[in-house]
Parts: sequence; structure tokens; C-alpha cells
Amino acid sequence: MASNGIRDRVAIVGMGCTPFGEHWDKGVSDLLVDASKEALGSAGIELAHVDAFWVGTLYSGQSGLTLSRPLKIDYKPVSRLENYCATGSEAFRNACYAVAAGAYDVAMAIGVEKLKDSGFSGLPGSGSVGDGTRAPLTAPATFSLLAPAYGKKYGVDDATLKEAMTRIAWKNHKNGALNPRAQFRKEVPKETIACSPLVAGPLGIFDCSGVSDGSAAAIIVRAEEARRYTDKPLYVKALSFVAGPAAGPMDPDYDYTTFPEVVASAVDAYAQAGVKDPRAALAMAEVHDCFTPTELVLMEDLGFAARGTAWKEVLAGTFDLDGDLAVNPDGGLKSFGHPIGASGLRMLFEAWLQLRGEAGKRQIASVARGRTLALTHNLGGAPGECVSFVGIVGSEPSA
Repeated sequence: MASNGIRDRVAIVGMGCTPFGEHWDKGVSDLLVDASKEALGSAGIELAHVDAFWVGTLYSGQSGLTLSRPLKIDYKPVSRLENYCATGSEAFRNACYAVAAGAYDVAMAIGVEKLKDSGFSGLPGSGSVGDGTRAPLTAPATFSLLAPAYGKKYGVDDATLKEAMTRIAWKNHKNGALNPRAQFRKEVPKETIACSPLVAGPLGIFDCSGVSDGSAAAIIVRAEEARRYTDKPLYVKALSFVAGPAAGPMDPDYDYTTFPEVVASAVDAYAQAGVKDPRAALAMAEVHDCFTPTELVLMEDLGFAARGTAWKEVLAGTFDLDGDLAVNPDGGLKSFGHPIGASGLRMLFEAWLQLRGEAGKRQIASVARGRTLALTHNLGGAPGECVSFVGIVGSEPSA
């Protein structure tokens, strides 16, 4: 069996995204209304034109009523779903498949999360006792294991690895400073990042993504109908989602220098999209930089750098806004925080702006040079036991 994909069968014709941050004056319903209004407005349609809805949220609502109540949706299908930190991307994937299958003409995918009122720092919720195979570690502690494992395997000393991690955070904050929707819109000096208080292992405060509220939405139609709504649609090239066996914590061969689920979803997505060399084909990538060593490892898992060399590419500026392949040009999770249900669609919103030439001061030059593809990536869970999504969209249909 294979993942056949739906390349160029559906397109995005409208998107909306709220600013991410501490929205003490807005609730879940307010954020959903704001994101959906912007998405509908950019597609030039009314809410009544949408046939079905997929709302992604992990902690901020149950059932389709989460969306139908604030939007006053009259008796239409509204599906609420979650898939860890890939929840927003999962909402998008399901909406795309429904339109591609011919079940609906117009669909909305929307994600939302309200974390700042939860009373928790980081992801809320509590774990069950389990079977004893998973270490009771916080997310920062779990992902901090990546850094020393990477350094040991590839012979990178602690100081050099720290420099690479610092540069990742510095890059993403620099990009986020150009983005009016980011939670943190200020450049941070490398010295401040490198000397920030430690949170877990080698990870300092600036190695960790923030906690925020936000919502983002997309309008999806069949590709052949796309130009009825906009003269700059984005065509869906690939949607790959995988769940791993979660064997990492008890597998003696797992070494914490890769996410096998990411590798599998990337290989599948590239096959669906017909991408042979992602480093050369992509204009940009939005990746799940929950922690700086995560982004480092992802550069290799996604095929942007050879094994053991991503730290060199990071230090050389390969993934900067003006580098060979811009990674997280909007600032990433580092600048936006991570309202779980919204993050995947927020990444897609940056692809929407960049490929349409509407990103303003952070517009990447590779689009003007003719690159037409963008990648978005989420992972959810922990190293060795996670889910992964890789999507690819493009500004031009295949020849």
C-alpha cells in the first residue's frame, strides 16, 4: 500500500491569522471569529458559502460546537479533532481530503488554542501512570536530550553546539521582529540568548518556544475552481502524516539524533509532490522549532543538510532569511509561541504570504528568483515517540 496523495487537486483561496500572544481580553470564541473573518474576507466569500468545517484544538474546546457556537453556523458539519502539536495541520489535511474526494465544494480548516488562561506554564494536562516505559520528564527536559546526543555522535564540542543553538534562536527572533503578528517582536542579542538561565540540561530560556494564544484559518476549494476566488491561489502538492510505534524510550538503538517519524513523513511528502532535492526546490520551510536542538535535527531529517552537518549550515547562515533556504521566515514557534491547535495553520499562513509576495520586510528573495514551493512541518510528542506532519504547497499548478 502507498500514500497516493492529492497533488494539485485542491487549492487554498483564503487565509486568516490572528496575532499570537497574551490575549487576556479575548476568549477562544473571539479568536475563532477573528481568524475566520479574515480568511473569508481574503477568499471573497460569506460564511454561508462554506460547506463543512474542521476545527483543531487540543485543550480549548470539545466537539464541533467549539466553532459553530461563536460563528453561528446553521446545521452544517463541524468536526473537532486533535493530533498533539500537529493539530492545526491535521485539521487542514482532513479538510483538503474532503474537498478532493468531492464530498464538499468549499471547506474551512481552522485551529485555535487559548493557553494563557490555563493556569499552567507550557502545555496543560497531566499524564497517566502508564506502563513504566516513558520517563516522567517535562517537554524541555525530554528535548534537551537531543543536544548532547547530537554532539557525541558527530563530534561537535559543547561550545560549538551551544553556538549553533544560539544562532537558531537569534535567527528566529530576528525574523519575528519583522512580523506584526508574532508574540515576541524584538531581536535578541546572541550574548543574551547564550547566557540566559538554564531550563533543562543545556537548554536556556531562549532555547524554548513561548506560550501563547492564537488562531489561524484556511479556505479550501477544488483546484479547477480556485481562480474564481483569487488570482493567487496556493495549490496543495503533498499532505503526509505519520504516527510512529513510540518505541524510542525502550529501543536501545534509538540515539536521540533523529525523529524517524519526520523522516518517514518527509519522504512520503516529497514523493507526493515530485520533489527530488528539497534544498534546491523549496523557497522556504516552516518547521516545528519547539526547542532549538529540535530545529537543528530537523534540518537533517527533512533533507536540508547531510547527516552531521546541520550545525555547520546553521552557523554559515544557510537557513537565514536571506540564505539559500529560509527556515521559519515568520519567526517560528520561537517568536510566535505555540498555541497547539493554531500553529500548523499559522505556518501555512506564512507560506501563503511569501509565495504570493505579500510578506513585506521579511519577503524572501527566492520567490522572485522563481522558486514556487513551500514546506510546513509539525511534530507532536517526544523524541522517539511522536507524530509528524509534512505538507507542501505551491503557487503554480504542475505542468
